[in-house]
Amino acid sequence: MNVVGFAGYSGSGKTTLVEKLIPALKLRGLRVSVVKHAHHSFDIDRPGKDTHRHREAGAFEVVVASQNRLALMREFERPSRLSVHQLIAELYEGVDWVLVEGFKHSDLLKIEVWRAASGQPTRYREDDFVVAIATDSPAQLPEATLRPVLDLNDADAVADFLVKNQHRFHYSFEDRPG
Repeated sequence: MNVVGFAGYSGSGKTTLVEKLIPALKLRGLRVSVVKHAHHSFDIDRPGKDTHRHREAGAFEVVVASQNRLALMREFERPSRLSVHQLIAELYEGVDWVLVEGFKHSDLLKIEVWRAASGQPTRYREDDFVVAIATDSPAQLPEATLRPVLDLNDADAVADFLVKNQHRFHYSFEDRPG
């Protein structure tokens, strides 16, 4: 499997880029999974649903499945901060690409998503794991870079970059911290 991160400040376009990359990679015959960093208060379940009732009753894990999908919900007995590597290990190993949104401080190779209009600083100058920059304003990058600069609004070009360089993004569970 290949793993790439997408890092940038809120509002930079990470979610939109990942959303467009999924079908672009699927059109190339590739299976794609996503790992997304969320805030501590998120919930995908709804009160009144059977799964929510089971969680409220104290179940550690609830798996719900149909012929079309499977969902696993796990309640931590105390706050736990899983690493991005632990989350990747939870995924089905039969995927070609894992797109990781958030986890900007991780040790994964990543594409920085940056918009000059955001007023936020770039990360590529300090983060050796940034291998490319996706931006809508390349002329406004604060410092020249030898890293590839990709068009943030061209998901096909970003997908081409990933596929062409997939050897750089190969992920091995054996080589990662647990």
